[in-house]
Amino acid sequence: MPNKFTAVITKEEEWYVAYCMELGVVSQGKTIEEAQANLREAVELYLESFGAEDLPKTTGEMMLYPFEVAVGG
Repeated sequence: MPNKFTAVITKEEEWYVAYCMELGVVSQGKTIEEAQANLREAVELYLESFGAEDLPKTTGEMMLYPFEVAVGG
């Protein structure tokens, strides 16, 4: 049975950066699809190296929202 993870992808200048929330694994790509594929590969390599025992479980729920903070006054 496949494990489910949560990814967040952000645009950083010329690259898309993909981050796996549960494992802290990061990868990147020139397109969103490339970043997704690279993250999937990085997570597979992580699991091969460190094992799949005691993996953190995702709740299946996530809320992301933008917000602003005034700094210095």
